[in-house]
Amino acid sequence: MFTKKEMNLRVFQRKEIPYPFFQPRIEPWLWWHKYFNKMPNKYKYYSLLDLYDDLDISMRYIDYYTGMPSAIYIEYENNVKVKNIQKSEDELEDIIDTPYGQIVRRMSLTSDGNWRTSTSPIKNKDDLKKMMWFFKNIIYHFSEENFDKGSSFIGDRGYPQFFVPRSPYQTLHIDGYWMKFDDLIYAIMDFPEEVEDVMKAVDDSYDSLFEELIKHKDKVKIVNFGENIDVEMLSPTYFERYLIPYYEKRSNQLRKAGIYTHIHIDGHFKPILKYLKDLPFDGLEALTPLPQGDCSLEEMKEALGDKILLDGIPALVFLPSYSEEYFQETVEKVINLFYPKLVLGISDEIPEGAPEESVERVRWVSNYCKSLENKKLKNSR
Repeated sequence: MFTKKEMNLRVFQRKEIPYPFFQPRIEPWLWWHKYFNKMPNKYKYYSLLDLYDDLDISMRYIDYYTGMPSAIYIEYENNVKVKNIQKSEDELEDIIDTPYGQIVRRMSLTSDGNWRTSTSPIKNKDDLKKMMWFFKNIIYHFSEENFDKGSSFIGDRGYPQFFVPRSPYQTLHIDGYWMKFDDLIYAIMDFPEEVEDVMKAVDDSYDSLFEELIKHKDKVKIVNFGENIDVEMLSPTYFERYLIPYYEKRSNQLRKAGIYTHIHIDGHFKPILKYLKDLPFDGLEALTPLPQGDCSLEEMKEALGDKILLDGIPALVFLPSYSEEYFQETVEKVINLFYPKLVLGISDEIPEGAPEESVERVRWVSNYCKSLENKKLKNSR
């Protein structure tokens, strides 16, 4: 019998596994219930690993609500200084001094205990000079020590994975960390050369990271491009112009070294369906079907070609507002359509505030997958 870690890798190696491999992300659910002191009595004293083991499910990421350190860190050069200033209990400022002036990002504490950008620092052409200087003076690195810590934490529950930094386009606007989305679009229209120069500086700061990942290819086997693609924030034109060339450069670097890659697409994606089968990734993560997303499972199946699907079960159907029958039919349909090119999971994750009943649905999927051991699934191809 294979361990979950072995099964995880075998899916990417296109080797046989005895039954559908289930790897849902439930870390935020546990964190939310602990933070708000709403943990069901059954799980009140469970650690994250206790919950995974009780449900008999696989774990994917080494530093996703786990408390483990990130496998990636930043080296600052030429006296780059980043200051974190606590303005009040619920307000923070990140301040970076540059020769062109300060970069100031303001953050507010949300009701669920997370810090979110309230004021984005890059707004105009002059601000882009600051960002250019910053990225020309930082270098991203891989930490083998932190990866090993995360790998030990996960154990045989899954093959240890992590997110590489986002593509330059996504880096500029995701969560408003650097730019508000509308400021980015206006900037691309008004002074595209300056924006593209910044994108190149962002990309160049990743060079050492990808070289180091390749040097550690014997242990780093599966890497995620945590892009959070949503076509409501990305036109097909910009997808072709800014993202696909980056993916071809960086993902193919890793794949040529024998490292498997997948990309996180968790928003609406129907306008880019035609690109999916040709993207330079082994798998596509978190594609979210109806009733949550904008595509049917059949449309996804047709668009993926030979790619591996990671996840596939829309998070909404884990809520009690959807009947047990509908939930189970959805799970069975995902498996029949995509197995064996499937790492079954939740697109994107079990809702944070979901009741205990939702966790029991996770348990049902775990048991159902194991019940299919060595059975031929009627629609899988």
